[in-house]
Amino acid sequence: MPVYVQHEVLGKVNDVFNAEAIWQAPGLALFSRKPLLRDLLERSPREHRGRSATRCFSHVTLALPQDEVDDDRHLTRGARVRDLAQSLAALHQKDFGDLLGQDQVRYDVVGAGSLEPGQVAVRFGHAVYLPAPDEKILYSVSASTDSAIWKPVCPIYPDQRLALIGLDGASAGHPVPGWPFGPVGAILLINDGPDAPIEVQVRPKDTIECAFDPLSGYYVLKAANARLFLKVSRVGEPAPDTAPASQPVKPAAVWKQRASEETATSIRPPAEGDATFAPVAQQRVSLAALALPRLSRYRETGARMLEIGFNASLGVTANDNDSVIRFAVDDADALHAVTAAGRQRIGIPASFTPVDAAPIALLAAPPEMADRYCATVTLAKPLSVPVASGVRFVFGRGAPMLASLRVLDSARFLHRADGIDVASADRIGLSRTAFSFEAASGGYKIGRLSATQALYHLDDAMQFVAAIGEASADKPYLLPSGHHLVAGHYVLRFDA
Repeated sequence: MPVYVQHEVLGKVNDVFNAEAIWQAPGLALFSRKPLLRDLLERSPREHRGRSATRCFSHVTLALPQDEVDDDRHLTRGARVRDLAQSLAALHQKDFGDLLGQDQVRYDVVGAGSLEPGQVAVRFGHAVYLPAPDEKILYSVSASTDSAIWKPVCPIYPDQRLALIGLDGASAGHPVPGWPFGPVGAILLINDGPDAPIEVQVRPKDTIECAFDPLSGYYVLKAANARLFLKVSRVGEPAPDTAPASQPVKPAAVWKQRASEETATSIRPPAEGDATFAPVAQQRVSLAALALPRLSRYRETGARMLEIGFNASLGVTANDNDSVIRFAVDDADALHAVTAAGRQRIGIPASFTPVDAAPIALLAAPPEMADRYCATVTLAKPLSVPVASGVRFVFGRGAPMLASLRVLDSARFLHRADGIDVASADRIGLSRTAFSFEAASGGYKIGRLSATQALYHLDDAMQFVAAIGEASADKPYLLPSGHHLVAGHYVLRFDA
């Protein structure tokens, strides 16, 4: 491969702030010691024709022992570090001026705790770039091991052509937090200017599988059992703590019942006198999504946080040890994602893939519901219950019907400010008898049983249709088959 990043540790230097001692050994000592900075630059030109260098690298990062840098900052306010960078830039310009063209010589001096006294580490190459003093960041690169907690990797500047990211600063230009692939491979980011998107390539080729997920707006990297998510965000767009994707996330596909999910008796070849049994469609009610409330509405109850966890099968779990991701809303209505990697503020819309299965999508609550709800979490695996037609049922906190769909009916989801969590999360926003429903021709008859219960009608794509006001058994609201009803935390789909 080309010299994307050359990393070398020089031999012992008596004075790590002596530019001449780092640049070139005096006299014949050149042949009896490890090469110094000038020799390294000369042996690894940026461009060459045959054996002759035609262009040299001009951006160099130096690392000195951390204690030396700290002492300089304490005693001289960093003057020796600044003098070293300026002196090396002058030597660089003097010895390689004819190979620089229009390139500016830039040096950066930093501290490194891994270096022993007298050691100096240098880095240069095609993917080593030092920005100009007034150069603004064009892109920010971040990575995640679970698609929820994002950690910064590096910036990319307008005039920066390449960036190499990977395991550590020795094998790449920028280390990736949680890099799961070991020393195998690295990722090359190619910047063709502000009018072109960043190109992402694997180096060496075929060491890591890399694909862009347009729905979520990030790259998915895989190798063996390892996985990493990579996001390249244009600066000026929402940051990772306010929107987890560099592109707007499209609404997730809404689950629809398949023909194979219908309840049926078996079909067998008819014998004489036997009847043939055909599939019989049955009405079903499904939990399609969870509506996250604005917890600030319920401060007087002492509720400080509602936290919903999903296990490896993407089912709702009340056990934190079983969860691969949790979504939390606090009493300031701030949303967070929580995983083993940490806790991070998130924005809406967003999509998460904590396991290699269907993603979990968070959608913005419709404007007509925004006074009560922060977002809706679509379930990767909706829960479904069959219901009989022609019978009127009641749904609510105290009703047994559809109790299996009330997955938040536990004190483990709702946390109080006093630390005593004894109340079911359903006590927020769901009445004991919220509404009645009855399967009928053309849909479901909905009756509003509590004057304080908010009910909302969403269509088959979860778009807002209406707030259900007056509705009773005598004058019911007709909910079309395949549409949704929101009550409390639950977005229920009614299928005929």
